[in-house]
Amino acid sequence: MRALCLVTVKPGKVDSVVEILKKKRKIVKQVMVVTGRADVSVMLRGTIDEINNMVIDFKKIKDIVTTETLIEVEVNLGW
Repeated sequence: MRALCLVTVKPGKVDSVVEILKKKRKIVKQVMVVTGRADVSVMLRGTIDEINNMVIDFKKIKDIVTTETLIEVEVNLGW
């Protein structure tokens, strides 16, 4: 299963948060600084429980303000 976690951080803390996130290599596949409502985007790959536990772990990082996790789903549109 794949998921995209959008992370908002405190002003001026993007670099330090990115370094912390890059160290969590078990299911973190890519960390990107992005523009828009989030500051950082994290691509995760693992079971739903692994993804859930990783996002809970993200929330323990003091400079992270919010997270929003987008879980990949399969949809059969009948095309």
